Amino acid sequence: MRFTRLLLLCTLAFLAGGSLGRADESLKGIACRSVHLGFPAPTGVEFYNEVTIEQSAPGTYFMVCGWSKGYFGMQELGNGKKLILFSVWDPGNQDDPKTVKEDLQVKLLHKGEGVRVGRFGGEGTGGQSFFNYDWKIGQTYRFLVMAKAIDKRSEYSGYFFHPEQNEWKHLVTFSTPTGGTLLNGCYSFVEDFKRDKVSTTKTRRAQFGNAWLRTPEGQWQPINKARFTADANPVVNIDAGIVQDRQDRFFLATGGDIENTTVKLRQTMELDAKQERWVPARLPQPRE
Repeated sequence: MRFTRLLLLCTLAFLAGGSLGRADESLKGIACRSVHLGFPAPTGVEFYNEVTIEQSAPGTYFMVCGWSKGYFGMQELGNGKKLILFSVWDPGNQDDPKTVKEDLQVKLLHKGEGVRVGRFGGEGTGGQSFFNYDWKIGQTYRFLVMAKAIDKRSEYSGYFFHPEQNEWKHLVTFSTPTGGTLLNGCYSFVEDFKRDKVSTTKTRRAQFGNAWLRTPEGQWQPINKARFTADANPVVNIDAGIVQDRQDRFFLATGGDIENTTVKLRQTMELDAKQERWVPARLPQPRE
């Protein structure tokens, strides 16, 4: 996952109107190109999104709810094991977690049953959590991130709707020094982190949609727009667009025999605002 923070920085630059920059030929033939959706949205205190994975391969991250300070989604590891991952960054650009002063580190405030937590480095540093979950191709899964500013720190909570238990599972809450930042720069992506050359021959494809953001004033706003971007890998077997038989969500695809036949890079897509969409019932209540 060492390239995830670079991917975030590129996404935020694109949302701000930046350009792609130079291609990185070192990635060609090594990994599928990382593709992402940048959602133009106001500052929020809750970010809800859904994912339906259509094709996967070992070494894939389907990141559903990302923002400027962290990311949340589903992984298939190199050995085929599947899990849910929620991570939050420390401030700063360091890569060695041992060098971060204690008062600048991500702190754990809540850990759900069966959740593993730890520190990470190599892509920035921070706190991360893992929840083993054997997700299925073709099933839709729901994710929710909540944010709360406390003085100069922010608390970020990750919730996953567990379909077999028919309830929201509060996986983790992390606190990190941010100056009081809430949820900005919302995005989703698909990433190949196996990067063993063979992984480039495998297609990864997923749908993202019915996304909503709740503002600090308490209003839920639908996310109808997304900008298609990608990392510096120069390969062209990527694609994105609006799911034609539904018209209420976007798709991302990369690797294998994919062709860029739908939406070109840096283009913005917009869902039909007249489509019936709703915030799912029984969302968890914000933490006091």
